Amino acid sequence: MKDVVLLYDNCCIYEIVILNYFLKATSSNLVFCSVNGGNIMAMEGYSIRTEVALEDIHLSQVRSFIIPGGDISNIDYDIVYNSLKILCNSGALIAGICAGTDILEKAGLLKDVSSSKQEEFDCVRDGNIITARANAYVDFAIETAKALDLFEDEEDLQETIAFWKEFKRAL
Repeated sequence: MKDVVLLYDNCCIYEIVILNYFLKATSSNLVFCSVNGGNIMAMEGYSIRTEVALEDIHLSQVRSFIIPGGDISNIDYDIVYNSLKILCNSGALIAGICAGTDILEKAGLLKDVSSSKQEEFDCVRDGNIITARANAYVDFAIETAKALDLFEDEEDLQETIAFWKEFKRAL
């Protein structure tokens, strides 16, 4: 199963970099896609080559679908919304941070779902939907990793929290 990150021009890479690290460190099948394939230019100035166009993703093979924030007008396409609806109905984990949550909302996925848009919380998981505010990128990464069962055990989870949230030195 694939863990797909939807990248687009002027997306915010910093919001997903820790999650991407967790996915790579656990040998997850991480795939970077974009609406049309090819290169994107991130908000931070990085040029990133995506591996595949969204239309070429076999949605039945997607375990998680992650949308960072940024200038979401660059992904305001029916293919994005239709893909999200299919993925949600199939039970895939869908995670959006910052303006990425607006895409989930526009796709209709946040109706009757607790989210960071309606709640006082910075990061919320409700079923197979995770949403977070931009400044909650560490919580977003940890919550998504928990949902994907990326931690070896409770000790691994607690060590991760201590390092990334409490800034304790690794031993």
